[in-house]
Amino acid sequence: MPELPEVETVRRGLQAQVQGRRITAVEVGRERTVRRTSRQALIDGLTGATITAVNRRGKYLLCPLDTGDELMMHLRMSGRLLVAAAGTERPPHTHVVMHLAGEPAQELWFVDPRTFGEVVVFDPANLANELPELAKMGVDPITDGLTRDQFARLLRTRSRQIKALLLDQHVVAGIGNIYCDEALHLAGVRWDRPSDKVTPREITRLHAAIMQVLHDAIEAGGSTLADTQYVGVDGEGGWFQLHHRVYDRAGQRCLTCNRANIVKAAVAGRGTHWCPRCQR
Repeated sequence: MPELPEVETVRRGLQAQVQGRRITAVEVGRERTVRRTSRQALIDGLTGATITAVNRRGKYLLCPLDTGDELMMHLRMSGRLLVAAAGTERPPHTHVVMHLAGEPAQELWFVDPRTFGEVVVFDPANLANELPELAKMGVDPITDGLTRDQFARLLRTRSRQIKALLLDQHVVAGIGNIYCDEALHLAGVRWDRPSDKVTPREITRLHAAIMQVLHDAIEAGGSTLADTQYVGVDGEGGWFQLHHRVYDRAGQRCLTCNRANIVKAAVAGRGTHWCPRCQR
């Protein structure tokens, strides 16, 4: 699933290409993509509306409209948002098409082979009822900012395995498996350490590692792996995967210590990668 850096890369691409543009028409294919409301609700909510901004919270893309409503798009496992010239042949599994006013004539496509993603128009004043998971979302390290002291409080007031805590979107929004493993490795903290037992020095290192990994990944356009669909709005993949030190490197020599091999284990249904020497 695209994580914070990938969604932020998409957000920046959308901001450059669709912000300020009016949606003249909407096509909806698979009903599953608009399952939270309906095909007609999306068409009615978007047709004639202008996208006034492109924001992000965690892994959610949020576009305020000049109607007062907002457009929410979530890529989930395999979703992609692509901007293309009107009339271009659409790829398979293009489930939503937004026709954009202006020159050049363009379309915004929501492409999703596995159809776990969503597109919905909602009233932001009714967020708690229409998108309750978004209303309950935790702090976003990039959009909200996350200080070292705030981070320390998040850890010290809970007693959970540190990786499980960092992946909890109600605590920290946007971090997923890739960047959690990378940040824990950079900080030299094992994934199974109890969050309330992490030392002040480790908290400082881990906070810095999270911010560094996220910023570096955003600048690299995110990570495009062999088993993912992620690309930016221009169809180009990211390249932060070339800088992964543990993720997707099971059995390979650790690039940090050069003395141990990266270990992978299934933890709560997720693959977890770490170096047994660097992260004791």
